[in-house]
Amino acid sequence: MPKMKTKSGAKKRFKMTASGLVKAGQAGKRHGMIKRSNKFLRNARGTTTLSAPDAKIVKSYMPYNR
Repeated sequence: MPKMKTKSGAKKRFKMTASGLVKAGQAGKRHGMIKRSNKFLRNARGTTTLSAPDAKIVKSYMPYNR
């Protein structure tokens, strides 16, 4: 059988943690910062881990990244 392909967009946007969770950048920080509260911007720093249903979808995009 041929090798399965990894989705190019997924490998650029997501990383896997050692425990198997999917790490992603925080959403909602591209533009429109004026209308967002300072509390929202503070809490959206860095990265976050995806919820289980979202992580299941992303893991199907990256078959070899386990």
